[in-house]
Amino acid sequence: MQEEPVGVLIVDKSGAIKPLNIQEYKEDELYKKCGFKKPDYFSKQHEWAVKVDKKKYMVSVFAKTEGKANTENKYDFPPPIDTTLFFGSCAIVCKLSPTEYTALSVSLWDKIYEKLFGGFEDLAATCVEDDLEEDELSGVPANKKTKDGYLKDGFVVDSDSGDDEKEYDSSESSDEVGGTGSDEEEDDDEGLIVEDIGSELSSEEYDTDE
Repeated sequence: MQEEPVGVLIVDKSGAIKPLNIQEYKEDELYKKCGFKKPDYFSKQHEWAVKVDKKKYMVSVFAKTEGKANTENKYDFPPPIDTTLFFGSCAIVCKLSPTEYTALSVSLWDKIYEKLFGGFEDLAATCVEDDLEEDELSGVPANKKTKDGYLKDGFVVDSDSGDDEKEYDSSESSDEVGGTGSDEEEDDDEGLIVEDIGSELSSEEYDTDE
């Protein structure tokens, strides 16, 4: 028997939490504090070992897993009982050791609850930080950014880059046409060379006859 009152938390089916001091705490009679007439299906569902503010706690949840329709408990308990369906009211009890109980206040449970969920991100504070964050591209010259305000690099280009590619293709086509023309000019040069060689041979024959 516990000499001092034990402070527990009663979670009713709506999810509301109410502190309760039990003068003579008996675990096997805890179901009565939750409003049940019989202990059927009422038992310890899980016990967490958690450290908060450099102090270790052992927190247990007692609840009923069978019940009538529309009496389901709506409170979201931490894992691994976050998907377990309970009925009616539940009780949360805290210990410092296997035999030493301690009063569990709502504020202490809030800290333990957050710890068991891995902590919560303050979305409001995050939004303020985002608003106060300096624009990294504010000091970048306009010619270094795309028309949409992004920094130009190997991955981000202006949306009209496709036109540049088309212009490049057309220039390549004109080069090819020009190349064909140069080949024709080379053929003409070869023809001239042949004619020159022929004229030289003619002059040699002429000299021989002489």
